[in-house]
Amino acid sequence: MTDGRVALVTAGASGIGRVIAERLAGDGIAVHICDIDETAIADCLAANPGITASHADVSSVEQVDAVFSDLARHHERLNILVNNAGISGPTAPVEEIDPADWDRTIAVDLSGAFYVTRKAAPLLRAARGSIINIASNAALFGVPLRSPYAASKWALIGLTKTWAMELGPDGVRVNAICPGSVKGPRIDGVIERDAALRGMPPEAIREVYLRQSSMRVFAEAEDVAAMVLYLCSDAGKNISGQSIAIDGHTENLSNWLD
Repeated sequence: MTDGRVALVTAGASGIGRVIAERLAGDGIAVHICDIDETAIADCLAANPGITASHADVSSVEQVDAVFSDLARHHERLNILVNNAGISGPTAPVEEIDPADWDRTIAVDLSGAFYVTRKAAPLLRAARGSIINIASNAALFGVPLRSPYAASKWALIGLTKTWAMELGPDGVRVNAICPGSVKGPRIDGVIERDAALRGMPPEAIREVYLRQSSMRVFAEAEDVAAMVLYLCSDAGKNISGQSIAIDGHTENLSNWLD
């Protein structure tokens, strides 16, 4: 049984997105996901028969439109949008970043959130719903070697504030969650690329990342999912326009070793 609410989670078939989708579904919310990875979608649906899905790249306006056509076939409303889709982008000094890598990172991490929210806004106004943008603590600090990623996440905070102002009079709450490094294959890949660039072992770089946090921890996907659930619940009914870090208190993101 569902509680009547419907959530859309982008990039919801694996990683943090899947954990969020499963947590929302477990709380009685009907969940629709979209994802670019068809194999991950199949795995997620096999494990969660109540979840519905679309195969889509959020950087495509046409594919986002198709997601909302699918959503309408399955559900009559939308109460919660989780803009989770994002890629890590390149790890390189600014002068070595390929413009194509810059464009792809901005297209997925920033334009994708805009394309999805643009379609979702009328539905969320009608439902007095909630938008949760999955940003990053890179949106709160500069982060060396990650120009496209940092730019997209800083901009996502700007959109969070702007949309909170636009949609607030209609009862729609808009917030951003800013995780630090989250345990899993994605941060492992970032660390490996950073280590290769510096000619150092990955474990030495991992220690640098851990020491960026006062608590010397990496966040967990479940931490992010719990905050999503809180923000879209009655307990969070008056929280909007906020950027909430889940990172053990990041002191800085200067990945240099000096």
